[in-house]
Parts: sequence; structure tokens; C-alpha cells
Amino acid sequence: MKSKHAHIGTSGWNYRHWRKRFYPEGLGHEVWLRHYAAHFQSVEVNNTFYRVPERPTVAHWAQQAPGTFRFALKMRDD
Repeated sequence: MKSKHAHIGTSGWNYRHWRKRFYPEGLGHEVWLRHYAAHFQSVEVNNTFYRVPERPTVAHWAQQAPGTFRFALKMRDD
């Protein structure tokens, strides 16, 4: 029987009000995803609902997270 897994994460990682609460003071915005991925297994990407991200953007996301990390892309159905 195939095992089932739950991937724990939040809806996004780019929240300024997480500074000092989750992101250490002085941590550059450009590495927030790397810090996030060290604590969670997945993230929902909300901005993909409004537009498809550029290939370099997605590549940058992938470089900041381990290979086992899951990105759940929120998409439109129209």
C-alpha cells in the first residue's frame, strides 16, 4: 500500500510583518525563501493566480529550496 504524506507549509513566505517574529533581524529579503524552506516542507504560491511567473523567477525559487520542498501553485481555472 502506498503511504500518504502531508506537506506542512503556509500560504506564501513574503510577509514583512514576519520580520523579527520569523525572519531574523538583518536577514535580507532575497533569502527569505531559503530561511522559510529550512523550517517548512512546502509553500502555496499565491501570485501565480494572477499571472504566470517568469522562468528566471521560478528558477530562483527552486535554487533557494531543497529538492524535496514542494511549491503549490495557486492557478485560475478560466
